[in-house]
Amino acid sequence: MLSIYKKLKFWLYSYRLGPDVPLTHWMLHSKRLGRWLCKKKFKVFSEGASIRAGAYAVATDKISLGKNVVIRPGSMLHADPELEGAEIIIEDDVLIGSAVHIYLDTHAYSDVSLPIYYQGFYKAKSVTLKSGCWIGANVVVLPGVTIGKNSVIGAGSVVTKSIPDYCVAVGNPAKVIKHLM
Repeated sequence: MLSIYKKLKFWLYSYRLGPDVPLTHWMLHSKRLGRWLCKKKFKVFSEGASIRAGAYAVATDKISLGKNVVIRPGSMLHADPELEGAEIIIEDDVLIGSAVHIYLDTHAYSDVSLPIYYQGFYKAKSVTLKSGCWIGANVVVLPGVTIGKNSVIGAGSVVTKSIPDYCVAVGNPAKVIKHLM
């Protein structure tokens, strides 16, 4: 009985959401319970924001969601769990397609004498999605990237460098193909 209590407590109070955390995953199916849960877990969870069942979020205390932001199924938000770690900041009115992945760190691989498995991670870097931008389905956003205001990232792109305001960027790696102003 004690182990069940500990599991339930972990599911409710850990800074993590997703299908691997069953209680919280099922709460996301209810608009009211999902909102209550997300207000407790996220650093900022603004009016009109929502997380759909099937999305993952790790280190939710370092993730800020602006107004009218929806995180769709299959998306993965991996903030930095370290005490003063890097954050994911998603400003107001950002459109995010399904299966978008945002990562703040990556495996270290600079020591050729060691298997990558033993090298740990490079220092995490924050990611910011500025207001009004649109991130297409299956986009991967890598550490340290800022996506500019009202910019568009084409579906399936891998964003390795920051994208300026009012641009369209596509590809792997994502490159600006059009300026909107």
